[in-house]
Amino acid sequence: MQWIETEADLEALYGRPGQPALRKVSDHLTPLYRKWIMASRFCVLTTVGASGTDGSPRGDDGPVVQELDPDTLAMPDWRGNNRLDSLRNIVTDGRVSLMFMVPGSNSVVRVNGQARLTDDADLRARFAADKAVPATVIVIQIAEVYTQCARAVMRADLWGRDDSAYLPRPGEILAEVSDGQEGGAAYDAAWPKRASETMW
Repeated sequence: MQWIETEADLEALYGRPGQPALRKVSDHLTPLYRKWIMASRFCVLTTVGASGTDGSPRGDDGPVVQELDPDTLAMPDWRGNNRLDSLRNIVTDGRVSLMFMVPGSNSVVRVNGQARLTDDADLRARFAADKAVPATVIVIQIAEVYTQCARAVMRADLWGRDDSAYLPRPGEILAEVSDGQEGGAAYDAAWPKRASETMW
C-alpha cells in the first residue's frame, strides 16, 4: 500500500480549496453563526490528550452551548458514565473541535478552539435544570467557526432514514466485551428507568 505523507502529495490529488471554502471562516460568532449554533441541541465534542483522542456526543434540552461573548462558548458537563475522557483531555491539552448539528439540516457548523474546565458556581447555575446543576462547565475560546459542506449528511441521508431496528443493544455489547460478566438483557431492560432518573 502506498501512503500519502506530505501535504504536497495530498494537494496533488485534491487540489486547493475554492475561495468560498476559505472565506466562510470567522474567528468569532457572527450574528448568523450565532443563530445557527443556538438552534443546535446536539454536537460532537472532540478532544486530544496524552492518552489519545476522544469524540463525545453532547446534547441538551435547549441550546447545547451558551454564548458568553462573541469569542467564547460555555458547555455544561451533564451526567454521563464518569469515564471523563473528554474532561481529562481538556485539563491536559485544551485543543477542542465541535460539530453542531440540527435535525433536518444537512449543514454542520464546526468550531475549533481552546477549552478550559471550571466549577465556578455562578456559571454552573446558568445551566440549572430540574433542580440540578452540572458538576463543571467547559469554556471554549473560539479560534475558528465555519459551515461544513453538506455532502456527507446528504450522502448518508442522515435525517431521512432509520436503520436502528437490527442494531445490537448496549447491554449485548457490554456482555460480549466482558465475557458475560457485565451487561446483558437485564442491563438493557433497566436502562430507560435509570436514564430518566439520572438525566441531570
